[in-house]
Amino acid sequence: MFSHAVSSAFRLPVLALLLLALTFSSCVPTRDISYLQGQYSPTQPTAVSNPPTEYRILPNDVLYIRVQSPQPELTKVFSLHESELVMNQSDPGSLYINGYVVDEKGQIMVPTVGKIMVQGLSLSAAQEKVQQSIAGYVRNATVVLRLVSFRVTVLGEVKNPGRYTVFNDRATVLEALGLAGDLSPLGNRRNVKLIRQTPSGSEVVLLDLTRPELLKSPYYYLLPNDALYVEPSKALTQRGNSVNLGLLFSGLGTAALLYGLFR
Repeated sequence: MFSHAVSSAFRLPVLALLLLALTFSSCVPTRDISYLQGQYSPTQPTAVSNPPTEYRILPNDVLYIRVQSPQPELTKVFSLHESELVMNQSDPGSLYINGYVVDEKGQIMVPTVGKIMVQGLSLSAAQEKVQQSIAGYVRNATVVLRLVSFRVTVLGEVKNPGRYTVFNDRATVLEALGLAGDLSPLGNRRNVKLIRQTPSGSEVVLLDLTRPELLKSPYYYLLPNDALYVEPSKALTQRGNSVNLGLLFSGLGTAALLYGLFR
């Protein structure tokens, strides 16, 4: 009986070595977690040509409009709850309620002035158009126009998945991932899905964060309501399997030991 117990006990190191091998097999190599891999110089910058396109206003965008003039009592009517909007910039609901929403026809309704067509215009062109429209009612008026509905969603293997508001008219893939706290070590950097809404539906494109060509991609710059999904790497699945196998081997080793002792 003792010999059976000893032989069963000797099986445990073998099982432990097997589990250790499975654990090392689930490690993530450096080439799978480094961004923008390539040949770079510490003294000479590497130039990448990919100028961003100017954003054009679309229906359902929300605009922040502020009007200033030497006659502040005349400009208050154009500022929709300005103090409340500034205090609640992180609340998408407040931005939507207190901002100027572009309707389905591409217009915004400005008090006193009426409807102004802004769809297809850049933010600077829309600001100039609104200023020209208000100039007929307020002398020496200055208009500030900003896009406040730029939101992106980041899901999957990131530290802080969620929906984020970008207080700018432009954002890159790396900036969005930075808002989400970067990818976890087990996020698949070679196969990040970008989901973009279009007038005809949705389109999905795969991005490889490890390749320097990412900086040249037309999808490097995000649009409002884009979503990024970071899928888990194979190492995460292998790690889960190794844990399950470890529990299985541990149970088998214990059963073998008990069997040898009580046989």
